[in-house]
Amino acid sequence: MAETALIDVGILFAAVAFVGILANRIDQSVIPFYIVIGMLLGTYVLGRVDFPAIFGTDIVPHGSRLALDGHAEFIHISAELGIVFLLFFLGLEFNLERLLAARDRIGKAGTVDLAINFGVGMILGWLLFGEFLAAFLVAGIVYISSSAIITKSLIDLGWIANDEANPMLGTLVYEDLFIAIYLVVASVLVLGGGDLSEAVGDIGIAIGFILLLLLLVHFGTAFFQRSLETDSHEFLVLRAIGIVVLIAGAALALGVSEAVAAFFVGMAFSSTDHVHDLERLLEPIRDTFAAVFFFWIGLVTDPALFVDAFVLAAIGAAIVLTTPTKLVSGYIGGRVYDLDERRSIRVGLGMVTRGEFSLIIASIAITGAGLGIATDTANTINAFAVGYVLFMSILGTTLMQYSSAIESVLVPRLESRSASQQPSDD
Repeated sequence: MAETALIDVGILFAAVAFVGILANRIDQSVIPFYIVIGMLLGTYVLGRVDFPAIFGTDIVPHGSRLALDGHAEFIHISAELGIVFLLFFLGLEFNLERLLAARDRIGKAGTVDLAINFGVGMILGWLLFGEFLAAFLVAGIVYISSSAIITKSLIDLGWIANDEANPMLGTLVYEDLFIAIYLVVASVLVLGGGDLSEAVGDIGIAIGFILLLLLLVHFGTAFFQRSLETDSHEFLVLRAIGIVVLIAGAALALGVSEAVAAFFVGMAFSSTDHVHDLERLLEPIRDTFAAVFFFWIGLVTDPALFVDAFVLAAIGAAIVLTTPTKLVSGYIGGRVYDLDERRSIRVGLGMVTRGEFSLIIASIAITGAGLGIATDTANTINAFAVGYVLFMSILGTTLMQYSSAIESVLVPRLESRSASQQPSDD
């Protein structure tokens, strides 16, 4: 019923607003809080509570009537919009000229990051599941850092104008461009039945669509500039949303991730004179729907899976293996940019955070459950991803907050080691 659905939406926004205040009070990323409150209010937790048995009365209905359904149309569509706006804003931060100017350093630092972290992820995924597709998804989950959380942390900590921001943002760009192709392949494999040979045609169509988007980015600046020429904030917002959501929807219909399409549309808009207005006017919309996306991840995740020894072992193994690999690859990336030991350590600390992309990959697994990937495996990967992101988002932001203390311990050791390796004058 409409009135019931409206209550559900009200509960959703009230819940994320409450945990947002709580996260801000204790100076932590809001993403883990959105996920956790989603779990608590979903069918897997609240829906299993028998209120009459607790209160000894039939006045309070069974929990399943109070719980929010992660498959409800409004919540699901809003979560999709959250993905679209997150990636759209990331695209606004870059343009082709900026990418080409720093392509050598971005390429070197990004390739080191990819080889180390994606490689370790493939090995870990194969050891855990013993099949290629599951290993491929796990590799993506542990490889990709959180552009949204890292960028926000750079701004909050005042690092955005520092030298260490360049290798961090450059590596994030490399990761995002790689993940654009990765999401296409993963979506086709998972949703298309898991047979790579049968999926080649679909992958070709998807990559062709991405090439068209690249051409649109390169040649479409004038069109995007004219489309936003208006003195009305209302019309500017409506036009921008109309373009990005329409193109994202068309991409999804062709088997391309809506997130990838939104990223390229953001890059197209980044070459216009309206970037500042878009960021200022659309930021609240982005944050609102992004909150719903993370909340939705919690709704569709069964916390009981975390009790499973296999899932806990998988999360623990991933944390132990991939925290050092990001620290190392980030440090090497800093050195590629000719930074000193202290700032290179900061790059490594900053890249530890995982977030929205890992959850997007997990959502692909859930969507394709029973198609290209077994339902039990998809649920396990989703639970693994959520637990992993919860821990790594907290760990990453904490490492950045306390970087000075960490640097004071590591920098002298690295400097002394470097000095000992210098050739003697004798």
